[in-house]
Amino acid sequence: MRLQRHADNPILRPDPMRPWQALNVFNPGAVLHNGLVWLYFRAQGLDYISRLGLALSADGVHFNKLEDPVLSPSDEWETRGVEDPRITWFEADGCFYMTYTAYSPLGITPMISRSTDLLKWERIGPIVKGEDNKDHVLFPEKVNGRYLITHRRPPAVWLGWSDDLETWGDHQILMEPVAGSGPGGGWQSKRVGAGGVPILTEHGWLFFYHAYDQKHVYSLGVALLDRDDPTKVLHRPDQPILVPEETWELKGDVPTVVFSAANIVVGDQVHVYYGGADRLVGLATAPLADLIDFARHG
Repeated sequence: MRLQRHADNPILRPDPMRPWQALNVFNPGAVLHNGLVWLYFRAQGLDYISRLGLALSADGVHFNKLEDPVLSPSDEWETRGVEDPRITWFEADGCFYMTYTAYSPLGITPMISRSTDLLKWERIGPIVKGEDNKDHVLFPEKVNGRYLITHRRPPAVWLGWSDDLETWGDHQILMEPVAGSGPGGGWQSKRVGAGGVPILTEHGWLFFYHAYDQKHVYSLGVALLDRDDPTKVLHRPDQPILVPEETWELKGDVPTVVFSAANIVVGDQVHVYYGGADRLVGLATAPLADLIDFARHG
């Protein structure tokens, strides 16, 4: 199966009147709250420093942006930007958690922050230090009494565990690239990384991810993790659910890229918000039931 692109794509664009988002608007995270879709997008101006903006929508398609960023670089980890947010509502804590990537001369660092109102964010800190690590997303509930997070130690998706969101350990590989046939060696043959927040279903955790091949073409996939033990991959279809095809996905700041950090359930549909070629934001959808069936049997 393939996700269905929305007819109004791209749904979010740069704004030349706002210098901090004049060049690129891409790779958003999202959460559904109080009947609105809160879309946190990565934005770049001519300085190429990434900041995180916020746009709100009642229908999940037409968005109004806030005037200023909601998260800007503020410490030694972030001097060159804050990137690729993912938003987890954690009901047991009564908090929203944003996982995002910090970029600085210190390297690429996976960070966590928290909020109770989705506007003011308190930094908790990095999950690991001193390594090339990103694509981290917090599961929306504890597993066996502990917080669980995905992250990426190239080229694989890893899991980490914590009692307090500050100290992470017991790291283990969840998913590795898969070699394949064809000119590119398979769409997920080079590197894999997590998408948005995993969705808990009666059949297990619906886990969205991105991957790229030997030609650096980014595509999106989905897998099913065990409900009680998400370290187990129950099924992983060998076909992607979205590949770059549109002109604005093929040509941009980084070509041939569809990259998603947001897959939220809206009614009986899953809305996948994604960046195209590191320049614009698109929306693609599918019925939740169809995605579950594909993840189980595709």
